Amino acid sequence: MKTSKAGAARTTGAGGAAATKAPAARGAAVVPGIPPADRVGSVLVVGAGIAGIQSSLDLANAGYRVYLVERQPSIGGAMTQLDKTFPTNDCSMCIVSPKLVECARHPNIQTLTYAEVEALGGEAGRFVVDIRKHARSVDPAKCTGCGNCQAACPTRTIVTTPDPVGDEGSGETRRVDEIIDSYGGGREWLIMVLQDAQKEFNWLPEPVLHRIATRLGVPWAEVYGAASFYKAFSLAPRGRHILQVCMGTACHVRGAQRILDELERRLDTPAGSTTKDGIFTVETVNCLGACALGPIVAVDGEYHGSMTAARVPRLIEQYAEAGVTS
Repeated sequence: MKTSKAGAARTTGAGGAAATKAPAARGAAVVPGIPPADRVGSVLVVGAGIAGIQSSLDLANAGYRVYLVERQPSIGGAMTQLDKTFPTNDCSMCIVSPKLVECARHPNIQTLTYAEVEALGGEAGRFVVDIRKHARSVDPAKCTGCGNCQAACPTRTIVTTPDPVGDEGSGETRRVDEIIDSYGGGREWLIMVLQDAQKEFNWLPEPVLHRIATRLGVPWAEVYGAASFYKAFSLAPRGRHILQVCMGTACHVRGAQRILDELERRLDTPAGSTTKDGIFTVETVNCLGACALGPIVAVDGEYHGSMTAARVPRLIEQYAEAGVTS
């Protein structure tokens, strides 16, 4: 499909925006030889990376109508693929996510994703742009950008539809229903319900997520997205006891790595996995917020400060015995 946009100044460049030929006054360009009635004060931004998004927001907040064109199916560019940003080591998604939401909701920005500019004509104050929009196999109005449709693409795999409700009479379903009923069943309680389900089952099985999605009336992609984003939730079975070794700077310089090595050796399992008997899950965390007590190992939320490699065997025995007796 081809779309023409008239009266758009052009913005191009790496990441989305380098130079902008925007109208000098809000609503109309001051161009000799072109009557004011024929001038249109809209702006075309090509490339929806972090720079293109920020340029679009700045222009839209200044009162211009912005057309943001991106050849990929979603906006965000390379920054959405990063984990951390240099030099502050901040979370990349924590920086870009608010801009993605603001861009999608801004009344002055029209996003044209999965589209490319084919031709640019006209002159300053009245550009005419030909944009080709590629065909989609999903409804953009309902798309959440989860990417699950790629795994279920009928050209790559045989599509199967799981039962979103599950066994109505199972104990697992009844426990999920009790958690949801305790909050009144509104979709605004999604995170709280997931937290209680995590505490109840010690992880979040797929049938549980489907049941939560069905009862709360929340799209499955949204439930899965929340469960997979936060580290507090686990999509794989975890041990009865969660061992968390703080690897922050204060703990690291005091020997946290030696403690982790000893735990991995004693339990015969690497960090990020669960022992074969299902008793312990070993994890590393960036900071537990008690640097003065470092190095710290937290077991089920209980802090064990000034930990040493020599104390690791006794710590394991203490919780292993508790796991057997319980």
